Amino acid sequence: MVSREDLLVQRCKRGETGAFDELVQLYEKKVYNLAFRLSGNREDAYDLAQEAFVRVYNAIRDFRGQSSFSTWLYRVVTNVCLDQLRSRARHPVTSLDEPLSTEKGELPRQVTDGALDPEEEIERLELKAAVQKGINSLKEEYRTIIVLRDIQDLPYEDIADILNLSLGTVKSRLNRARLALRSILSDMELFREDDVRRAGISR
Repeated sequence: MVSREDLLVQRCKRGETGAFDELVQLYEKKVYNLAFRLSGNREDAYDLAQEAFVRVYNAIRDFRGQSSFSTWLYRVVTNVCLDQLRSRARHPVTSLDEPLSTEKGELPRQVTDGALDPEEEIERLELKAAVQKGINSLKEEYRTIIVLRDIQDLPYEDIADILNLSLGTVKSRLNRARLALRSILSDMELFREDDVRRAGISR
């Protein structure tokens, strides 16, 4: 049975822009989240997500279906983000989306859910910001694999396809990345299993 996604891809290849709009709606949140986790910056993530969708739109007629559409899409997003990270390393800039500074550290600029206890929400945001800061400090190859596996929860096989690595390399690199992140969070006195779960970020 042909999936809705496959039907939409086929329609996109025929030049139906409405079908591409539907694909964007299906994946825009996941694409933005992946872009944010890789870039560590909300403002950049919007631009990177848009750039990734533009690239997909321009190349979709060449998509041959050797992997799933979602895997191909995540590969495009990952490449766009890595290009941006490399460019940022060569030409560092100050973002207008810098986190807020508080007595307890930095907080991302977010609107909190009024239904939650304010103190608990502040603690959760502080922790989440600290864990993201730890991820941001990882070297590129570790950050990418942590985000794809532990944040996006992608299967090992898909990650191998996205990064063009063997399955064994994916698993060994992920282990090294987790150890590196654990060391960073331990230095920040944040590596407690309960804290990581409360932050909404899997290890």
